[in-house]
Amino acid sequence: MPIIRSSEIGTYLYCRRAWWYKKQGFESANQTELAAGTELHVQHGRQVLASSITRTVGLILLMVALILLVAYCAARIL
Repeated sequence: MPIIRSSEIGTYLYCRRAWWYKKQGFESANQTELAAGTELHVQHGRQVLASSITRTVGLILLMVALILLVAYCAARIL
């Protein structure tokens, strides 16, 4: 029994004819658009990763600032 991937199910649900053509080995006529879409997804993935890293660094810096503020206030009281 062949392995069915989720992308294959998505292709089938989106367009059964496109799925059938792909199973028959036909190449899509819009290869440049597909390549551009793939590149767009790669760029978006990089942006999401950079955003996640920036957010994490920001949260760490916020925690450090809060700890330093509490330490400063505690030192001033004592």
